[in-house]
Amino acid sequence: MTEMLKPGATIGILGGGQLGRMLSVAASRLGLTCAIFEPGANPPAGQVADRVFTAPYDDEAALRAFAEAVDVITYEFENIPTSALDLLESLRPIRPGRKALATSQDRILEKSFLNGIGLTTAPWAEVTDAASLDAAIAQIGTPSILKTTRLGYDGKGQARIMTPADAPGALAAMGGATAVLEGFVDFSAEISVIAARGLDGSIACFDPGENVHKSGILHTTTVPARIPPALRSDAVLVAARILNALDYVGVLGVELFVTPAGLLVNEIAPRVHNSGHWTQAGCAVDQFEQHIRAVAGWPLGDGGRYADVEMLNLIGADVDRIPEFARAKNTQIHLYGKAEAKPGRKMGHVNRIL
Repeated sequence: MTEMLKPGATIGILGGGQLGRMLSVAASRLGLTCAIFEPGANPPAGQVADRVFTAPYDDEAALRAFAEAVDVITYEFENIPTSALDLLESLRPIRPGRKALATSQDRILEKSFLNGIGLTTAPWAEVTDAASLDAAIAQIGTPSILKTTRLGYDGKGQARIMTPADAPGALAAMGGATAVLEGFVDFSAEISVIAARGLDGSIACFDPGENVHKSGILHTTTVPARIPPALRSDAVLVAARILNALDYVGVLGVELFVTPAGLLVNEIAPRVHNSGHWTQAGCAVDQFEQHIRAVAGWPLGDGGRYADVEMLNLIGADVDRIPEFARAKNTQIHLYGKAEAKPGRKMGHVNRIL
């Protein structure tokens, strides 16, 4: 039997964005408090957390003070310097573990890991210079997409190669960083599975959601996804295989392409995920509470869905539509407390029960 954190215990969260904010709210419902470590001033999570440590990730004294103030550490984004994690891990448990974080931080490691456990991805090749890009294009063909191996999200760090003539410009866009060339995938839908694994090895998965992107940023996630029951089961099994292979603790997001040949894994995210926000309106235990339960050593909640839901991201000026959503029936509004609406910036989301 794993030791459950008792009410009053503190969970440390690395990162102070909207995911950390919603994790803090979920923890508070279970009688747990949260401390945020965030280099930037006045983070969204700081508005609802019990305590905020504002310092860069290379401030060893601040990292030590943070670790000593919490019982367990988790994170709301992947790109945390290894040196900071080394120090923190020597003082407190980090959940999910370092293997999951390292795997997801690097596209080459991620794809190699997924292929190594028998899962299918888009065809890919490592690119370090013009010669390796030419060789990758000869192997994979065009159209294809060049992505930095690290620090890419929401469409950033990517360049499309429609013909070989686009290769020099795409390579220049990588800024000298190691990259991965991925072949385009003929897919009918993109789905994602939000899955959780507890300290005791138990697994609970939410229903797959169907995703639509605009300009490289998630626009909507709808459940149930329009896929056959067999594919729904396959998607959940893929997520469970990844969780077990990583000896994972916490919530994981798995993005998948639905293709004529079956499911391809696009990428994994070792944290709560934008495409899982629908669970706030569709499940008794949402993805944020599920993650807190897992890292705190609690039993996992039931991932069963009791409603059909559409999650709509509010990007930039979309936040001006709040009066419209506030008047709508069966609509749940989540705003992130960000001061300024900028193009491409996630300001909030709404969950609409269908």
